Order: sequence, then C-alpha cells, then structure tokens
Amino acid sequence: QVQLVESGGGLVQPGGSLRLSCAASGSIFSIYFMGWYRQAPGKQRELVASIIKDGRTNYVDSVKGRFTISRDNAKNTVYLRMNSLKPEDTAVYYCNVRVPDGSSWGQGMQVTVSS
Repeated sequence: QVQLVESGGGLVQPGGSLRLSCAASGSIFSIYFMGWYRQAPGKQRELVASIIKDGRTNYVDSVKGRFTISRDNAKNTVYLRMNSLKPEDTAVYYCNVRVPDGSSWGQGMQVTVSS
C-alpha cells in the first residue's frame, strides 16, 4: 500500500504558475509509475503527465511546453510545475502512483484559473 498526500492547489490568474506536490509513503520501493490526472466538471478524468521508473515522461498534448512533471526520489515526492495556466486548466488534480499489485490515488486538489 502507498499513501499519498497532495499539496499546492489553489486559485491563480491566467498566465500564472502553480506547483503541485505529492508525497508518497508506505511501499514506495515498488512504485513504477507516478502521474497527475485532472477532472473538470462534466468531463472524464484525464492523464495530464506521467513519469516512469527510468525517468521518461509523457504529457497530454494540451499541456506540452507548459507543464513539467518531476520527482525527488530522496523525498519520495512527485511534482507538477504548471506554467502559463489557462482557464481550461481548471479542474481537480489527482496524484496517482502504480505498483505491481494496484494503484493509489491522492485526495484531489482544486486548481482554478480565473481572473
């Protein structure tokens, strides 16, 4: 079992930046995937960015060039740096990690991009 604690969401103006954090504890040695999902009202949850064990990253097209996923292995933490935020980035953001026998989710954080 992996437990996740998220932080960093909030309200930001268009063009602004936020950094989301997700700290993992528990059976962290078996994590092979760490990612950030988001769900906007009336829409399906989508995978925004991910990083796998060898460090390779992947992004949904709508955030490429604006968002950066990274991890700090010493702190067992994954980050999502979000720059040039747009109103359409408004959503609840969830951290997700995968281990061989399942996955864990964070509690979710609201990110609102509005003037």
